[in-house]
Amino acid sequence: FFVTALIVMEGRTQDRILSTLRHIKEVNNDNAHLNKEDCAVRCEPYVYYKEDELKWNGWGYADTEFRLGDEGEVILAGNKYSLSGKTFPKFRSWIEGFVDGIDVDEFQPPQEFEDVKIPEPIINQEFLDYIAGRYGRIENNKAHRLRHGHGQTAQEVYLLRYGTYQRLPDVVIWPINHDQVQFILEAARKFDVCVIPYGGGTSVSEAIVCPKEETRMIVSLDTKMMNKILWVDRESLMACIEGGIVGRELESRLNSMDLCLGHEPDSHEFSTLGGWVATRASGMKKNIYGNIEDLVVHIKMATPTGTVEKTCRVPRISAGPDIHEMILGSEGILGVITEVTVKLQPLPQAREYGSIVFPDFEHGVAFMREVAYKRAQPASIRLMDNTQFQMGQCLTPGDTSKFGWLTDSLKHMYLTKWAKFDLEKMVACTVLFEGDKDVIDREQKTIYALADKHGGINAGKTNGRKGYFLTFMIAYLRDYSFGYWLIGESFETSIPWANVLEVCYRVTERVESSADEFDLPWAPMCSYRVTQLYDTGACVYFYFGFIFRNLEDPVHKFNQIEALARDVVLECGGSISHHHGVGKLRRKWLGECNSRIGNEMVASIKRTVDPTNVLGNGNLIGVVGPQTQ
Repeated sequence: FFVTALIVMEGRTQDRILSTLRHIKEVNNDNAHLNKEDCAVRCEPYVYYKEDELKWNGWGYADTEFRLGDEGEVILAGNKYSLSGKTFPKFRSWIEGFVDGIDVDEFQPPQEFEDVKIPEPIINQEFLDYIAGRYGRIENNKAHRLRHGHGQTAQEVYLLRYGTYQRLPDVVIWPINHDQVQFILEAARKFDVCVIPYGGGTSVSEAIVCPKEETRMIVSLDTKMMNKILWVDRESLMACIEGGIVGRELESRLNSMDLCLGHEPDSHEFSTLGGWVATRASGMKKNIYGNIEDLVVHIKMATPTGTVEKTCRVPRISAGPDIHEMILGSEGILGVITEVTVKLQPLPQAREYGSIVFPDFEHGVAFMREVAYKRAQPASIRLMDNTQFQMGQCLTPGDTSKFGWLTDSLKHMYLTKWAKFDLEKMVACTVLFEGDKDVIDREQKTIYALADKHGGINAGKTNGRKGYFLTFMIAYLRDYSFGYWLIGESFETSIPWANVLEVCYRVTERVESSADEFDLPWAPMCSYRVTQLYDTGACVYFYFGFIFRNLEDPVHKFNQIEALARDVVLECGGSISHHHGVGKLRRKWLGECNSRIGNEMVASIKRTVDPTNVLGNGNLIGVVGPQTQ
């Protein structure tokens, strides 16, 4: 066993070193770049989206949504994705059978933009006069105020669709560089203005929700005009990049140089580099590229009292507590992240998808544990429970069979073994391999050998590719469900391996047993998946929801059930969050997680860099409103 693990680790390390050496050797050779065929993982050319291309009241592109066709079939409208325009004939019948109380014939449309009531803006004219011309753009119309006043939690989307706002940003400002951000923050301190940093607006922690108690003028500081790659050091494999750049745009630009960052969160299309740092983000391919904290070399952050940054960009430093660790996960309460120097990698030569099915979740978790134990995980590997497995199969376009993905060759090859599988218990694992072709070949052999050991069956590339794509559809499905009175959301945790099964089963039991407790007329639903692997544990995602038709204040009930589920997570030894962050949604658990003294340490840093609470979004430690120095 240990020899096998060593071979896997040594092989991967050697290939990474050889790949890097080849890249360095080719830096000054104009004819030695990889072509499109070699660079199979090259990101598609990026076209920067316009604001009016995004939904004002939900996730993603305005033209992209699930809807019912004339014959009752589910259609993915729009033209932004490979499955856009396709029909999914089995999805309706599946969701009607799975979600208790849903009626797909009863549609509840959201309110129109014109009907949304917003508060009058609070204007600090002295501040605006003082900073005039020190930004790239400024707006205070209804559309921009509304767009910048919400993130993407179910609670926030519900308010957009059916509610009324008590507090929104009063003005939106787009700076174009670090110096402008620094000037604006210092001016805000001078004139007693509140500033809330804004990146891609993809927060799922209520981090950009304006505190209702805030009486000062609130400026939403949108960083997306700060999207330049300032420099690239090809020999050291580093780049300095402005914090407002959007993930897909960044990856596309780096790919044009035969380089990549490799950080790919589910929000990759819309979230920003600065936002990743501010929330301690994790990506789908963290197994080979690392989480954001592994990719950061240097951070430059503007605060109301000055700029924070190190004086060198080195792979490691021993100079007291690391100020980067104070900035990572700070969620906009300490400063605005304006520039980030990150590690790069040569663009990999190939990408391969794969999928595996297991007889049940226990077999799948045992497989994932051994993959982590041997450090054999590929770029991405995710295990979904039976509910998500079935949903994925019903989102196969044009396929009228519930399990139509089972090809004839697979049926015949594994007919005897397949007979042991219960289609209502089996689970699926989607896999992404990325790197040099010989590395991928070796990883595939290892993964499929381990899968076979744990009763798994290779289910092919097509299902792996589809499973990876469906990651980007989950938020669209959440918005689609609102129209049929289904409120739902995801949350995640980091948990030791010994407790993975326990937390999955206990959270599900707690959610499903809450119907009587909260007078829900229909039973809640809950499912889960394992998404990231570590030596000592894993990240587990939960999805839960319920039908809220005829319920008074469904958001309050939703919050209560979600809180109970989080309590169970903590009882099982899980974290408050793996990568979504804390914001305002989870801050009541922060003291329990970090201890009272730990929270006071954070508060002390806050008082040092922002003594009057200019950055008053109320995240983490709950400091709201103006503070005396």
